[in-house]
Amino acid sequence: MSAKMNSKRRSAVQSVLLPVAFGGVLITAWQTGLLHKLLNTDEYVLPYPTRILTIISENTDKIMENVWASLEVALLGLLFGSVIGYLIAVFAASFRKLGSGGLTIVSSFNAIPIVALAPVIINWTKDVSPQADVRSMVAKIVIVTIVCMASMSVNAYRGLTELPAFSQDLMKTYGAGKLTEFRKLRLPNSIPYIFTALRVSVPVSIISALVSEYFAEYVIGVGRQIRENILIAQYSTAWAYILVACVIGIAMYAILIAAEAIVLKKRR
Repeated sequence: MSAKMNSKRRSAVQSVLLPVAFGGVLITAWQTGLLHKLLNTDEYVLPYPTRILTIISENTDKIMENVWASLEVALLGLLFGSVIGYLIAVFAASFRKLGSGGLTIVSSFNAIPIVALAPVIINWTKDVSPQADVRSMVAKIVIVTIVCMASMSVNAYRGLTELPAFSQDLMKTYGAGKLTEFRKLRLPNSIPYIFTALRVSVPVSIISALVSEYFAEYVIGVGRQIRENILIAQYSTAWAYILVACVIGIAMYAILIAAEAIVLKKRR
């Protein structure tokens, strides 16, 4: 048992140290100019990390305003998409013949590129409000919701239906109704699958929020700032927002992993 625990700890340490070491090597090569030589580019197009950090420190207030705008879209879209996706999975698990067709339709949304979906949704929601900021917010949240919904519905459906045979027999022996079976058996069984879906949905929610901002009418958000600064050749500022976007994605994913470890540990 001790050897097995040591092996798990070693594997966990390596899974952290190796990416950190690789990141350290990459940043060192970048700061020393080696990366510029390898990529045959200059420091104007690919600014040094110290330059990017300086821009972030000098424009913290403006950057944070755009960060909160993007986070609001990503989190609300993730929430709505996860809830709707889970409800679709519950319906599909309760009515198998109708539900299987519904899941197929929802799953097909994953095949639609965000760059194709965003303009359609933005045009569709143009009459939601006379205010541009409200219209843009609604459109972006709808886009993230659609993207996150597919992953949750498919994974949650597996958790609601892939049950041990003996557990279903035990429920029948106790004469449990459908509601009791769902509450005591299907819902707890689906929890690991929910986190599996969120592992996909959390990064995708950030990506879809940033991409949707490219097409939005109201000029706000990290994604929109990346686009605007690239258009006017302010590459250092654009890289500052790219770095911020990466930090947002990593932070949200780290929070998810920590929450998963806590919930599943208590469940076990």
